[in-house]
Amino acid sequence: MSNAAYAHHESHDFDPGPVELHARNVEFEWEDTPLHWIPNHPVSSNVISMLNLLLPEGERWFVQTYNETLPLVKDEELASAMRGFIGQEAMHAETHDRVLWEFLKNNGVDPTPFQRQMEWVFRKVLGPSNHPDPNVRHKHLVERLWLIAAIEHYTAVLGDFALNNTWSEHDADPAMTDLFRWHGAEEVEHREVAHDVASYFGDSYLKRGRAMLAVLPALLFVINRGTRFIALNDPAGRTGYVGQWFGYFRGARKGLLPTMRSIIFATFTYFKPTFRPSQVGSTSQAVAYLASSPAARAAHK
Repeated sequence: MSNAAYAHHESHDFDPGPVELHARNVEFEWEDTPLHWIPNHPVSSNVISMLNLLLPEGERWFVQTYNETLPLVKDEELASAMRGFIGQEAMHAETHDRVLWEFLKNNGVDPTPFQRQMEWVFRKVLGPSNHPDPNVRHKHLVERLWLIAAIEHYTAVLGDFALNNTWSEHDADPAMTDLFRWHGAEEVEHREVAHDVASYFGDSYLKRGRAMLAVLPALLFVINRGTRFIALNDPAGRTGYVGQWFGYFRGARKGLLPTMRSIIFATFTYFKPTFRPSQVGSTSQAVAYLASSPAARAAHK
């Protein structure tokens, strides 16, 4: 059993109670982190590193959409949770943006072409509506809120995975491990906010399901595209399509990557009428990790 998995079992022994969300001003140093930061597992390393290509623009889109939404929320408890969510996501965007240039670029992978595509997707395709009818603009906003709720379901699933994988047993780079575990813990910590915000503007099973049906193929497309981008630009040599899949299944068997089964199960779980985000992960485990994370602890000093 991995240290993280052991912590997962231990963490269920206490209840942290209501958690007030707040951003942690973390910093990471990347000078000594190699591109293949999980030794002997280049594909697993690149698949996880691919998330750095997607996250900065996606997180900025979350922040922009919630800043647009916040004046419309009259429930102060929900508004407070939103402000905490905004602070955490803004820090995630800033931190992963630094990774692009201080880690990927310095290791020979120029993220510029892919970043331009992500800017177009999140700023143009998914940006605010300019329709003259305020009702149309409001409807468009609510649709974006449900898209965020669907995406946040997967970030919570990946956050739970980050806290319970086997990276440490495979001597993964400590800084990159802490980056994704810190981020994953905060995703688990605030996993209910996006669902609650979307529900505030209309708790509709139809809207929830429709958003997931749009998000799932889009995520699979950009994840595959991002992974291929790094594989084709890896200075150590290109990895072909077959080699990528072989590396993925090898990593998943060893607990370095989420299994296909776990992703499918998480997707079906979201479609249950009784679904609640609290069913994913453990708040107590997330809080416990954030109390021990080297970067999070350094931010308090």
